Amino acid sequence: MPKHYSVPVPDVIHLLSDHIANQIAAGEVIQRPASAVKEMLENAVDAGATDIQLIIKDAGKELIQVVDNGCGMSPTDARMSFERHATSKIRDINDLFSIRTMGFRGEALASIAAVAQVELKTMKKDADVGSRIVVEGTEIKLQEACATPQGTSLSVKNLFFNVPARRHFLKSNTTEFRHIIDEFTRVALAYPGIAFRLFHNGTEQFHLTAGNLKTRVVELLGNSYNKNLVPVEEQTEFLNISGFIGKPEAATRTRGNQFFFINNRYIKSPYLHHAVTNAYEGLIEKDSFPFYVLFLEVDPARVDVNVHPTKQEVKFEDDRMMYAYLNAAVKHALARYNIAPSLDFSLSPEIQQLPSVQLPTTQESTTRAQSGYLGNTFANKGQAHFVEKNDALKQWKELYEIATSPTTEQQQAPSPAPSLHGNDSEQKTDGANNILLVQGSLLATTVKSGIMMIHIRRAQERIWYERLLQQWNQGEAPSQQVLFPASYELPPQDAILLSEVLDDLARIGFDISPFGKNTFVVQGIPSGLPPGDEKNVLDDVLEQLKHESADVTAQRSEKLLANMAKRLSRNVSAIYLKENQQALIDELFACSQPEYTADGKKIFTLLRKDELDRMLD
Repeated sequence: MPKHYSVPVPDVIHLLSDHIANQIAAGEVIQRPASAVKEMLENAVDAGATDIQLIIKDAGKELIQVVDNGCGMSPTDARMSFERHATSKIRDINDLFSIRTMGFRGEALASIAAVAQVELKTMKKDADVGSRIVVEGTEIKLQEACATPQGTSLSVKNLFFNVPARRHFLKSNTTEFRHIIDEFTRVALAYPGIAFRLFHNGTEQFHLTAGNLKTRVVELLGNSYNKNLVPVEEQTEFLNISGFIGKPEAATRTRGNQFFFINNRYIKSPYLHHAVTNAYEGLIEKDSFPFYVLFLEVDPARVDVNVHPTKQEVKFEDDRMMYAYLNAAVKHALARYNIAPSLDFSLSPEIQQLPSVQLPTTQESTTRAQSGYLGNTFANKGQAHFVEKNDALKQWKELYEIATSPTTEQQQAPSPAPSLHGNDSEQKTDGANNILLVQGSLLATTVKSGIMMIHIRRAQERIWYERLLQQWNQGEAPSQQVLFPASYELPPQDAILLSEVLDDLARIGFDISPFGKNTFVVQGIPSGLPPGDEKNVLDDVLEQLKHESADVTAQRSEKLLANMAKRLSRNVSAIYLKENQQALIDELFACSQPEYTADGKKIFTLLRKDELDRMLD
């Protein structure tokens, strides 16, 4: 009988080389040039620098250099700083939960060096000579003594030179530089007592002097905030809150100027953001975002900052208490500076356009209203809530007669066209159309198989979209010059984005020109756009661009036109005329796609007769 020998299975688990391990760590820490900028600026701050320069070339793809006047490093420390998990802050595990500096990121320099060509020059105070180290792909190429000023100069060249796939996925220079400005802004806001300068391709973009937080906000984000800042200052046993919030008029329709700092570390927290926006309820529009730069100081033991590699997400020991304190602090600040919700007794534009509001009152209509059920009920004290059961049928009949009495305007309106224009024979009527305005936002009209319900604003949106698309393709977008050109100062990040789409905006009728640093002048707007609404359109465009992914850049023009169509379709004042209602329906069904808006929302629905019958069974 043959013998069976077991074949040994080779070991399959092995240690990665330091080179590969460092590149994996770099993938977590260094995702784009802005990631390296963040790490390098934070190291300079932790070194005690009072003056920091950030020098960028080719949006960080060619060069990222940070020069500081901090404490510098000895030759041994300079060499050790490139080792994985090297840090000056951690001695035991408890130290992880009590850090008050920019935080533990031991693999930062090692990760940067794994995917770039790095040169470090550093010298400690009172030292006779400094150190120079050249590292390329984790390999130390050179270490020597050199003459250099006190502090540290760290240069990162050719980021991702040895990871071409990662470099290929970097976005345009405009996008990458905008992310760099985001990181620069966050660090500069957190430390207004430090002077910062930013250079890009040899041009100075920012020159921030050391000062207070208000000065830093204005220098970074624009002079428009100078008169719109409300200070916040609350101290409790659990939490200290300080900083600034914006007045309601400083709110915008675009995100980006909302900053939270926990123990001077920038964080993102939708939960805390809701606490702030909730305090503005009744002061700003529902889809607007208030400005704030808020610093929350809390015992490090009550917050965990190590839940995400970027350190921008945190967990609190008591979320609800943080929410309550922050919400109360913002409300208190608004109240202290006499900024509180006010009652607005003016009618909305849509109500003002109703025939009952616009048409003059006649003696006949006044008498009918005063003598009717509603008039008598509200005229008699204590009767507004009381309905007599015996007269219920009579009261409903009277209400119906009042509601259906034709107004003078309706009596003078010409008869509607005899049919709907559409491709489906079912959508055509036998005889005249009966069109009913429902709740000011819907049109109900009879068709052969039942009743069609049309969403007015969405119908207008589709009509405007196809008009704008035709104008875009023909390059003939009409523009109307504004009587008083308006200037807009934008935050630097937003100014970069707007500059990128000025040509696209011109194709839909905008006449916008740069006017100094981060400022633009609007001299013309698309024909049909209500004057004064251009700022809202620009905010919408910026918000769209901020959340635009790389794979939809080619669809930017479609989104821009869809955005404009939404704006132009918000004027529904003329829809109360019967002929305009019929014209809207005719124009909708002349569109190439009448059923859906440009963003896929349904415009109309058909209630078939058999469905209506079942509803009444």
